[in-house]
Amino acid sequence: MVKIRARVPLNVGLGSCIPAEILSFDGLHSDNEHIAIVFQEADKKKTPPLVRMHSECLTGDVFHSSRCDCGEQLDESIEKMGKEGGILLYLRQEGRGIGLYNKLDAYLLQSQGMNTYEANHRLGFPDDLRGFEDAALMLKALNVKKIHLITNNPKKIREIQELGIELESVLSTQTYLKKDNQQYLKAKISHGRHQIKLK
Repeated sequence: MVKIRARVPLNVGLGSCIPAEILSFDGLHSDNEHIAIVFQEADKKKTPPLVRMHSECLTGDVFHSSRCDCGEQLDESIEKMGKEGGILLYLRQEGRGIGLYNKLDAYLLQSQGMNTYEANHRLGFPDDLRGFEDAALMLKALNVKKIHLITNNPKKIREIQELGIELESVLSTQTYLKKDNQQYLKAKISHGRHQIKLK
């Protein structure tokens, strides 16, 4: 199931590089090239390990868009795992599963006053097309059956448990409120029931 392990030092903002491994996988349900990043031999550092299932967000993760909080959540998780160990599952399912181009179409609709869910619906998509079957398979390939999950999203909590992964605890990320993502965060709270606290 684990295809390749590549050792890479990652700079997580701690003043030095942290050793980590990037893993690829065979036998997943989808054709997406998901990866796992394992920090400091997480199974030995902390049992059960910290885990974040992070869906790719090119605009937030790479270009630091202020329209979402994805990049900040990713950075927070990496920094935490750099200190404590953990497993980051980086899942290639952009835009809650609708893809990058459709996500940009949704951005245009959001600029016209729709929230993120309304925009997806106008484009013919449901609230969330993501699945976490591959995430569960990746954890099982790493012989991980119980985790401390970093998320604010009840869908992730529910689905990973249904897929046979036991949760020792759920840890929320911080709230990253910015000028351009207020309506986005409010929609995640009211519609997606995310555990986000706005002041």
